[in-house]
Amino acid sequence: MTPTRPTTSAPGAAEAAASAKTAASTEAAKRAPARAGRREWTALGVLLLPLLLVNMDVSVLYFAVPFISRELAPTATEQLWILDIYGFVLAGLLLTMGVLGDRIGRRKLLLTGATAFGAASLLAAYATSPAMLIAARAALGLGGATLMPSTLALIRNLFHDAKQRATAISIWSAVAVSGVAAGPVLSGLLLEHFWWGSVFLMNLPAMLLLLCLGPFLIPEFKTPGAGRFDWPSSLLSLAAVLPVIYAVKEFAAEGYDPAYVISAVVGVVFAWLFLYRQRTLAHPMLDLALFRRPGFGAALGANLVAMFVMVGFAIFTTQYLQSVLGMSPLRAALWSLVPSLAVGVAAPVCVQLARRINRAYLMAAGFVLAAVGFAVLTRVEAGTPLWGILTGAGIYAMGVASVMTLVTDLVVGTAPPEQAGAASGLLECVQEFGGALGMALLGSVGTAVYRREYSAPSGVPARAADAAGETLSGAVAASGRLPGALGDRVLVTARDAFTHGMQTAALAGIALTLTAAALTAWKLRTVRLPDDEPPSEQVSDESPVGEPTAGKGTADKGTTDRGTTDKGTGADERPTAGRPTAGRPTAGRPTGPGHTEAATPQKA
Repeated sequence: MTPTRPTTSAPGAAEAAASAKTAASTEAAKRAPARAGRREWTALGVLLLPLLLVNMDVSVLYFAVPFISRELAPTATEQLWILDIYGFVLAGLLLTMGVLGDRIGRRKLLLTGATAFGAASLLAAYATSPAMLIAARAALGLGGATLMPSTLALIRNLFHDAKQRATAISIWSAVAVSGVAAGPVLSGLLLEHFWWGSVFLMNLPAMLLLLCLGPFLIPEFKTPGAGRFDWPSSLLSLAAVLPVIYAVKEFAAEGYDPAYVISAVVGVVFAWLFLYRQRTLAHPMLDLALFRRPGFGAALGANLVAMFVMVGFAIFTTQYLQSVLGMSPLRAALWSLVPSLAVGVAAPVCVQLARRINRAYLMAAGFVLAAVGFAVLTRVEAGTPLWGILTGAGIYAMGVASVMTLVTDLVVGTAPPEQAGAASGLLECVQEFGGALGMALLGSVGTAVYRREYSAPSGVPARAADAAGETLSGAVAASGRLPGALGDRVLVTARDAFTHGMQTAALAGIALTLTAAALTAWKLRTVRLPDDEPPSEQVSDESPVGEPTAGKGTADKGTTDRGTTDKGTGADERPTAGRPTAGRPTAGRPTGPGHTEAATPQKA
């Protein structure tokens, strides 16, 4: 008699399948990064306050200058330094402070910067001389340089889930862009009721709030084993950035001068020395291997172009509202907030689309949308209604803001967590340089066309004709000193010449954005963050450092989204599947103020 083979019952098979499915889900949950909760989103809100104020301080003095001039009586040179020193120091120290935060602790640097920014604001508000105000503005730039890269790098620590991090970065980008536009509006409103120092005192409540809540809401992170901070490299980076930024800004304001060319060359020489030193150090201030990561350099280039066209064309919009449409400064500042509303819509929308569409194609689409906005602006003339300039400006702002949001997410997600501060500082330094370059070059294009197109009407005195032939603001001032009909003819001619210059700058913007769209789609089309792909496709030896790969333990890569394992140099707050968890926090455990994301826990 042949024995019967035992068979698995249907209920037993179902139980085995269910058990396997549960085990697979549990394993996937262990590998998945912990999602942020109410604490992390509240911390983001606290981080946005200093970000908003640092960007506002770039433009907050636009309306305050006449009041400062009456009370402190600065010379023309001192007035320029009062306006410009903040931006110079900010741009020069962004990279240094981003790297320093990685070494000493990002939260520690953030809180130190908030203290410095608040103290400098108090000093600026009660300055009794131009020199004192210049020194206070320089100190504000120093404090701002510690705050900006720290806020972005800390987002990397607060939000480990890629989708949540992208949403947080979209909010960060919208606030950063809106801050510059909101500065003149808030300062104008304050100056209606208070003295000029109030534009600085409004920084204090936000800094106090950050100092009170930051230690409890924001986790600490620093890179253990990173070596000593290289101060000579910091000085070299400062010597590289400042002369170039100075040359570009002065060229935009004054035109060509051999001294500006020499300044730029000096900056380039120091940049070469800085790069050479980084190649020879065991622990460089800036790890040049970042530029060998897929898409990192191309993303920075896209960000440079985005800031170039956004900041470079903003000056035309402002002048058009004030000098062509005849608005008061405060009314013009209020209307200039309209494009910022478009930015607030575009940033989160593009993040949602990035979950389904290749980032490279979305960035290209953003540049194309910006080109459409510039095409609308080529049709704007002196008699065009207000909605014409606002429509064009809103469309190009939406496109550029989409690109900047996606670039920021790509740069922060691509860089290893232990180098997030350096990547953030580098990204923001590129933004400052792109904005300065845009003002210089697009502004020069508009000025050149204006001077070529303007022809003084007959009967205008030579001195008034010379002033009107230089800039639109000069023409507005000259027309006010001439008899009614003659002054009106000067103003009409100048406004027509200005709009022709603005149209030419818009054509340049179209050429730049369409070129950037093609290059972005080509260079970044194959770049992926690990979280962009389904789990079955994430197993790859080429996954960027700093992101977990599905189906593999992270120990063989040496990294996780929260830092690096004991094979790397950062922190591992989440145990890898199969590894002992003794002495380590468990997955998803909230990071409290007493925990630091380094190799060993530290007290806040």
